[in-house]
Amino acid sequence: MEQKIINLGIFGFGVVGQGLYEVLNRTKGINARIKKICIKDPNKPRPIDSHYFTTDKNEILNDPTIDVVVELINETDAAFDIVSTALRNGKAVVSASKRMIAENMEALYNLQVENKVPFLYEASSCASIPIIRNLEEYYDNDLLNAVEGICNGSTNYILTKIFEERLSFETALQQAQDLGFAETDPTLDIEGYDPKFKIVILLLHAFGTFVKPDEVFNFGIHHLNDFDIQFARQRGCTIKLIGAVRRQNGNVFAYVLPHLIREHNLLFDVYNEYNGILLESAFTDKQFFVGKGAGGTATGSAVLSDISALLYNYRYEYKKIRQNNQPNFTNDVVLNVYLRYSAPEQVDLDKFESISEKYESPTFRYVVGKINLKDLRTSKWLKDKNVNVLVLE
Repeated sequence: MEQKIINLGIFGFGVVGQGLYEVLNRTKGINARIKKICIKDPNKPRPIDSHYFTTDKNEILNDPTIDVVVELINETDAAFDIVSTALRNGKAVVSASKRMIAENMEALYNLQVENKVPFLYEASSCASIPIIRNLEEYYDNDLLNAVEGICNGSTNYILTKIFEERLSFETALQQAQDLGFAETDPTLDIEGYDPKFKIVILLLHAFGTFVKPDEVFNFGIHHLNDFDIQFARQRGCTIKLIGAVRRQNGNVFAYVLPHLIREHNLLFDVYNEYNGILLESAFTDKQFFVGKGAGGTATGSAVLSDISALLYNYRYEYKKIRQNNQPNFTNDVVLNVYLRYSAPEQVDLDKFESISEKYESPTFRYVVGKINLKDLRTSKWLKDKNVNVLVLE
């Protein structure tokens, strides 16, 4: 695609689509232009000229003059249909749909190989942070031990407002929604599903292992209460929702859980809608990436970066897959956690391998101890809104 203007066919014109339009028009030197945008509702007011829009997906998918399909919609099945059709039609594809990619990772990898076309999705993982590109290029031969951090800007914004401005959870959530950082239905964010999809994608690029989202345990900040917040403050900690992927004993495990973070941790000072990712390797120890993790222009800039990369025939090489030394995925790992509950019958403390601290009052109880992720993942306690868990450093 070098030395030519590439024509873009875009699916979706919400927050990210409009962000892409803005950054594309403000950026000089990228030979790309929007030819057509496919939307669902033709009657919805749009901030740009109506000639761009269509409701017929085939106007993009079957147009031989469109070089790159940019998929930015929220419907998982429809997004996979668009992306897979475009790849089979020999078109390069850029996507920001982390759920669709995570749930169909192996099929999408095979489609790229079979059709010899690139599929880029930097915006799906940490918005403005180029983490996939770094895993692909800089760490392609490095022995990584861990990829972990804050990869959901919505929950980090909420937690920042709770700890820094002492807002209630409800007020902080509303602010995040008003700013476009959280959806009207915030379930995927606050219950930890959104960062789980991102972690599944990063796991593949870091370790070459395909994992289904259902295999990865996620628990968010939806059970957080004032007692948990006070517990964190008394220990000089803040709370961050962390997605973690770590190699251990020849295997790799992953989860999304809220963590108590101490001040010495680099993630402590990642505020508002920013994301922060720590990489730990055998050769370079720890490296830290930080950048905006939510918002239209932040995500749109990552989409534009992928479009720009296509001008130079860039594609993911998935070197960790080709090295054929992928670790097996496991949930058999012991975590040190704080478990808060109200009544003894709510939890089964026999599942703990050891308990180092215990507290009881008329209203709240907690224990600090070690428990296997397998037992935490299959427990029924965490379905109770009066039970919460935090990982301790």
